[in-house]
Amino acid sequence: MGKEVNGVSRSRFEMFTNSDEAVINKKLPKELLLRIFSFLDVVTLCRCAQVSRSWNVLALDGSNWQRIDLFDFQRDIEGRVVENISKRCGGFLRKLSLRGCLGVGDSALRTFSQNCRNIELLSLNGCTKITDSTCNSLSKFCPKLKHLDLASCTSITNLSLKALSEGCPLLKQLNISWCDQVTKDGIQALVRCCPGLKGLFLKGCTQLEDEALKHIGAYCPELVTLNLQTCSFLYEQQITDEGLITICRGCHHLQSLCVSGCANITDAILHALGQNCPRLRILEVARCSQLTDVGFTTLARNCHELEKMDLEECVQITDGTLIQLSIHCPRLQVLSLSHCELITDDGIRHLGSGPCAHDRLEVIELDNCPLITDASLEHLKSCHSLDRIELYDCQQITRAGIKRLRTHLPNIKVHAYFAPVTPPPSVGGSRQRFCRCCVLL
Repeated sequence: MGKEVNGVSRSRFEMFTNSDEAVINKKLPKELLLRIFSFLDVVTLCRCAQVSRSWNVLALDGSNWQRIDLFDFQRDIEGRVVENISKRCGGFLRKLSLRGCLGVGDSALRTFSQNCRNIELLSLNGCTKITDSTCNSLSKFCPKLKHLDLASCTSITNLSLKALSEGCPLLKQLNISWCDQVTKDGIQALVRCCPGLKGLFLKGCTQLEDEALKHIGAYCPELVTLNLQTCSFLYEQQITDEGLITICRGCHHLQSLCVSGCANITDAILHALGQNCPRLRILEVARCSQLTDVGFTTLARNCHELEKMDLEECVQITDGTLIQLSIHCPRLQVLSLSHCELITDDGIRHLGSGPCAHDRLEVIELDNCPLITDASLEHLKSCHSLDRIELYDCQQITRAGIKRLRTHLPNIKVHAYFAPVTPPPSVGGSRQRFCRCCVLL
């Protein structure tokens, strides 16, 4: 083999002959052409590969295939395609997304793991055929893996997490949402050997309980993002204050926490977040109906970097929470208050006059807030960054109020519903009217 240039040997350039009359091939060095090809996406590379023999060599060179997303082709992708790609790319490949590729299974991913040992980011989201065997292959051959998405791969068990902990110590982000066979034993094995974890997505992992959270709090000091949405088994809520408080005390870098649907949690969580996680930016606590103004006051006074809050169905909060957010959270961009039925125009007035209102606030959701009137829309006129407002089933909001808001914010998206006007009764003549069918009969 000749000397390599950008991963391509000189001998491969010898395939370019003088018979190729294309001007670009004559004027530009092959090394430069290869560099140009490196900026093309997968679809364009495939098209270029069909232009000529010389372009085929350039387009299909492994150095151009370091990042591949096959989502656009997912209906057609089968295991053999992944195997062929892995053989062509080899050690060049760093990022691969196979999300939604239902035809890809363990065998293809074993071949992939053997050939692409430098892979760092791999998405298998929705690849429902894969099992623990795939994670065993990744553990054996891919020690540089940092980001792995296994969401909705429902055959995954604790064995996968134990394998990953043994062979992929550099793992920083793992998504096992809806892998409902995973329990605290798998989480314990994972976090003990992967101390650099920064993102854990455990949405819908219904067998998790406080014990699993205690392991995370003890072994994941670098954790930034944690999603525990709907981690409950039918009507048995297994995530409580006890486990989440351990997370707060052990993960001081936490910036994003989702516990929506974990209905057992109380203000104790908000106090723990306020005392331990000052960098918190995103908090999603939808359907956590035990949370009150007291907890959100502590949170707002300590977490000044909050940007997004989902408080849907936090039915006990009042304008008091909005007052505290308006004073202490100048970076607030997205706020959901849907089904918070105690919120009034006064709370929106404080929010609209707070430091976040003028340049930061982008989205506010007020669905099913029965006390909200057109006065709230007047209070939001100065929110120049406001992009969207949700007003479904706000019975006291009128078309005229929305029209006035749009005169100040012409580009705002207003989502509201007004029942069609009941048509007036027909006038003139008392003759009974029949449908055409009745007339014919």
